[in-house]
Amino acid sequence: MAGTRALLRHFPLLLPQDRHGTVYEGFVTAQGRDFHIRILLPVDLQLKNARVECSWHLKKILHGYQHILKQRLHNCSDLVSFMVELKTVLEIALKNTQDLHIPRPPEYYSCLVRDLEILGWNRVAYVDTGLTTVKLKAEDSCGRQHLMTLKLNAKYPTEPPGCLVDFPVPFAVSWMPQNSLIDIYNQFLAALESLKEFWNALDEIDGKTWVLEPENPTRSATTRRIAIGNNVSVNVEVDPHHPNMLPECYFLGADHEVNPLRTKLNNNMHLWDPEISLLQNLRELLGIDFPSCAMLEKSDFAKDCGICYAYRLDGSVPDQVCDDPRCGQPFHQACLYEWLQGLPTSRQSFNVIFGECPYCNK
Repeated sequence: MAGTRALLRHFPLLLPQDRHGTVYEGFVTAQGRDFHIRILLPVDLQLKNARVECSWHLKKILHGYQHILKQRLHNCSDLVSFMVELKTVLEIALKNTQDLHIPRPPEYYSCLVRDLEILGWNRVAYVDTGLTTVKLKAEDSCGRQHLMTLKLNAKYPTEPPGCLVDFPVPFAVSWMPQNSLIDIYNQFLAALESLKEFWNALDEIDGKTWVLEPENPTRSATTRRIAIGNNVSVNVEVDPHHPNMLPECYFLGADHEVNPLRTKLNNNMHLWDPEISLLQNLRELLGIDFPSCAMLEKSDFAKDCGICYAYRLDGSVPDQVCDDPRCGQPFHQACLYEWLQGLPTSRQSFNVIFGECPYCNK
């Protein structure tokens, strides 16, 4: 009973919910704010076996302090001591959580709204209710749609907002205290134009070939794995700064299929013409026509893994192919490695493992 009186004296908003004193519910106050909390004690009232329930907001604030609170539950002698410790930890967490204890001045909101009006609401794709996150939309000269996410802190416009963009290169904002959102937006537009040729090259590849990976490429993706034929592909790494130059090319498939392609590329490198598109250059240097997604189905040139019988495994596709021309069965690298490791006839030299094909035993 004395413990209950002491609890009520220190925490008047936390009340017992049953006569046994095993359930307490109410509020803990910190930084002038009330946070809902519920404490469930076992029948023997041992704190080390207690369970603390709280609102999602309080849980978010205390994220990173759970291990401290668990220690306090084990070490505190009574509920009052634990609540004092909890309040102390909460005070520290609130002080260390930016934007929760620093109210934004009225000038912040008036400046931001003014900047948005100058920029034009037609360029705004999203604004959160707290006016701390803004998404701006833009269209480049080729008609592609782009988004820029701005994270504003309480010192805006003295300090620049953080910028998140789907670019293959870093986007560094030049900022002065007298700048506004229109200045960032103009820098965004300039960056879009500087990457126009890079996206043109990749859009042509995406539209005119079968891209095996990535399945849904983002604007920041610089690689494409392009199907060439039956379980033969080339992985192309395009330089965003020089998209019309010869990219890094890595062929995947059986040796008898990819060796001639490597030879052609090496012999014809000097014929690369930066005045024509990347895809057209690859066609001419390799002397091939890439399978088109408009003319063929993926099943026409891509087989499932010969071990797991699936095409995709954790996002990867079968890229290890049996070298026997009569077989040519593809496998996921992970599946093949696990299979060969389990064979008593396999041998390994450093990071290379040798063994029989699971499909044809060659």
